[in-house]
Amino acid sequence: MDRRGLLFVLSSPSGAGKSTLSRMLLAADAGITLSVSATTRPPRAGEVDGQDYHFVSVERYAEMVSGGDFLEYATVFGNRYGTPRAPVEAALREGRDVLFDIDWQGAQQLHQAAERDVVRVFILPPSIAELEHRLRARGTDDEVVIEARMERARAEISHWDNYDYVLVNDEVAACFAQVQTILAAERLKRARQTGLVAFTRGLMG
Repeated sequence: MDRRGLLFVLSSPSGAGKSTLSRMLLAADAGITLSVSATTRPPRAGEVDGQDYHFVSVERYAEMVSGGDFLEYATVFGNRYGTPRAPVEAALREGRDVLFDIDWQGAQQLHQAAERDVVRVFILPPSIAELEHRLRARGTDDEVVIEARMERARAEISHWDNYDYVLVNDEVAACFAQVQTILAAERLKRARQTGLVAFTRGLMG
């Protein structure tokens, strides 16, 4: 049965688990691919251009914004990020699903641009104390950055009601199972089954 692809958004405050869940989903499900964002930030150790991000200059980023080349874009901690439009729209037409690891601003813009194709899932930490513990356990940020991330986390959590589904990531395996259940159900929605009309007409003769 032919179907139209969907845009599957995972958002969470930093440290709540969206990147871990995204990696698990990509490893477990061959039917979904990660949307590769463009960014003006420099590559981190081990990151590959075109695979982790499309690393672009500030000037090129501005050209892409003005040319309408992004489905969504935002500035996070002084760096600019955006989702290139063309590969995402091609995936939808071909019945392929695309995963987005983006914040609430990006999710909102994506929903405005492609409402019928977007499924938004927000991941909450079990508590603010646990979120701070996870950020500190990374050992990658100094105190100033951690405080900034905590402040931003509280602001992001306030947008939980803009999402279609809200999950609490207390135990990652259980949360991942819920994510998989949501994706499976959304793939089966009648509106996405582009071959269904012809199929049912054939059944009725």
